[in-house]
Amino acid sequence: MNTIEAPAGFPAKQIQAPIKVKFCLYARKSTESEERQVLSIDSQIKEMLALAERDGLEVVALKRESHSAKDTGQRPVFNEIVEEIKSGKYNGILTWATDRISRNAGDLGRVVDLMDAGYLEEIRTFGQRFSNNPNEKFLLTILGGQAKLENDNRGINVKRGLRARVEMGLWPTVPPTGYRSQKDMEKRCQMVIDPERGPVVRKMFEKVAYEKWSGRKVHHWLKFELNFKTKGNKNLAFSNVFRTLQNTFYCGTFEFPKGSGNWYQGKHEPLITKELFDQVQSQLRREVVVRESREFAFTRLMTCGQCGSGISAEEKYKPRKNGTTARYVYYGCNRSKDHYCKGNKYLREEELIEQLIKIFDKIDFNELDVKAKLRDELRRYGRFQRTVLGLPNPASPDQEIDVSTYAKYILVDGSKEEKRELLGCLKTKLRVTRGAISAD
Repeated sequence: MNTIEAPAGFPAKQIQAPIKVKFCLYARKSTESEERQVLSIDSQIKEMLALAERDGLEVVALKRESHSAKDTGQRPVFNEIVEEIKSGKYNGILTWATDRISRNAGDLGRVVDLMDAGYLEEIRTFGQRFSNNPNEKFLLTILGGQAKLENDNRGINVKRGLRARVEMGLWPTVPPTGYRSQKDMEKRCQMVIDPERGPVVRKMFEKVAYEKWSGRKVHHWLKFELNFKTKGNKNLAFSNVFRTLQNTFYCGTFEFPKGSGNWYQGKHEPLITKELFDQVQSQLRREVVVRESREFAFTRLMTCGQCGSGISAEEKYKPRKNGTTARYVYYGCNRSKDHYCKGNKYLREEELIEQLIKIFDKIDFNELDVKAKLRDELRRYGRFQRTVLGLPNPASPDQEIDVSTYAKYILVDGSKEEKRELLGCLKTKLRVTRGAISAD
């Protein structure tokens, strides 16, 4: 125990020395909208260091954080401070205001618990001091509770404001691509068509509706032919192409919140007609149905050896002289990673199978999986032989299995599903480069 001698005139006995307080300077910049005008982190640090110098405070650590304090335990730097206080690295917090420490009851309780346990001796703000005594801790909890009340009320007010906006037909959040906020202060909540991006978005709808373009083709057109950029100077992502084409805002109406079933008629000028929007939705649904119904045997199982993109397939039909139609399936690079890939030589399915058969002895299979599938097939075939054909010695699932021979049989005579199951057992990666298949 640290002790000092009693002053002159007092009884000669040992008395306890005051505990020396070592401070951690904690500066936090809130992300909440109404606090954007509060001092920045650097300004907070400058002011609090000046206060520490004026009052002779010992600052042994400096912590910065930009996370919101409205949720309990979600600030990594604050959590680190709590642990370092418990370890005895320092026993005081120096910060701009009490709401820098907490805007929720959980973190406020943690701070008070540290004081109760004797780990935290003092909290110093720009205008106040809180030490480990009942009255000052009570004041700290009142100010912390006030910060939480303000935070809760702010959330209620924001929701009320959003409801008021949408009921007036005003879009309540960031403008969709193709629109921008009105700069006129009297109409600052209204959206107007972006003269640069709006016409491009309109063309997106027209190309899907009238020219039957797919979403991927629209994405390639925007990225590689137009070099189209959003307001944030980024390419429109493939997923955002579909979100844009499915957004009713462009034809004048919107739902808010999303999925709530609450629809509003917007005050903004529609970029397209409702008829054009409906035509686009019909085409997108047709695209999904066609994509799901056209499941090819060897897609998503190989990659392009030139650019690393996936290998996709497409059907071609050729009329024969006898009046029938021949169907051909071609495989090639889908150019998802490089639109100008030069390794894109299409390969007919029959040629692809011939090449696979030639290199199958070099391909590494998960033999256990393949043999299990073959044994199941032999059991099924054995039951057929016994019950339907009445054969006394049907095929046995325990006989020796040649995986390579079975694999080649499936490639030639198996169903589409069996071919996909077989290649799903590959350990080796297959690559297609200029029409030639290789195994890594």
